Amino acid sequence: MEMEVLRPAGSERTPPTVGEPRPPNWWKRPDVRRRIALGVVVAWAVAITGVVLFRGGGDDPGARAGAPPSVAPSSDGPLTVPQVYQALRPSVVLIKATGSGQGADTGTGVIVNADGTILTAFHVVEGAKTITVSYADGTESPATVASQSPAQDIATLSPQKLPETLVPAVLGGGAGIGDAVVAVGNPLGLTATTTSGVVSGLERTLSRDEGGDIAGLIQFDAAVNPGSSGGPLINDQAQVIGIVVALANPTDDGTFIGIGFAVPIGSALGAGQGDGQNPPL
Repeated sequence: MEMEVLRPAGSERTPPTVGEPRPPNWWKRPDVRRRIALGVVVAWAVAITGVVLFRGGGDDPGARAGAPPSVAPSSDGPLTVPQVYQALRPSVVLIKATGSGQGADTGTGVIVNADGTILTAFHVVEGAKTITVSYADGTESPATVASQSPAQDIATLSPQKLPETLVPAVLGGGAGIGDAVVAVGNPLGLTATTTSGVVSGLERTLSRDEGGDIAGLIQFDAAVNPGSSGGPLINDQAQVIGIVVALANPTDDGTFIGIGFAVPIGSALGAGQGDGQNPPL
């Protein structure tokens, strides 16, 4: 059954025969002019649509639905104290040294190498018969002194066992007076204690009764106490800039009065053989 296409009355026209010449001024007929105008409008609409789509759909939220979300660039600004703590906590260890004749000596250390090497203060492990390190995840391991520099009060330890996830600290330098710093350690056995302050002075010299003076120290006012020794002093980019070794102690109380000292990380990394005595912390 054939279907007939319905057209408006008066629209029937016989199509011209191929090759038949068009009548003069054929394009001026009303129906032809309407079709030409309609074609121009359609072409213009298609062109505008193409431009809008190419530019990402303008302000239409639906046109941008498939676009990936933008990623904000990372900030180069200073980190907060909680951010510094979160970055360094996996790298900080508790050290217990026994057999030195002073009972169990508690201190702090920081992992500084992918092989698990721990940097600490020499007086924490001096004369110890056994050394045990406890990691942030609770893993414990015996350790031995790998190198020592009593003149700088610095030692490195080699643990026998590593935690399941080893996170060496990022090392930095270039401390300036007034720079914000954070200290993470185990003062008085209180693990993972975090304090903050500023660099108060540079190139300080610590006088000791035995073992000679320690020169070139960083002075800071973040609170530290016995047990903080060997812990990291950290800048606001979560980089270790020093190893805590002492506090100013004009009395016999051994408590913090606002002045601590750290060996700059560059000097601490040069730990070698030597002998001497521990500073007051």
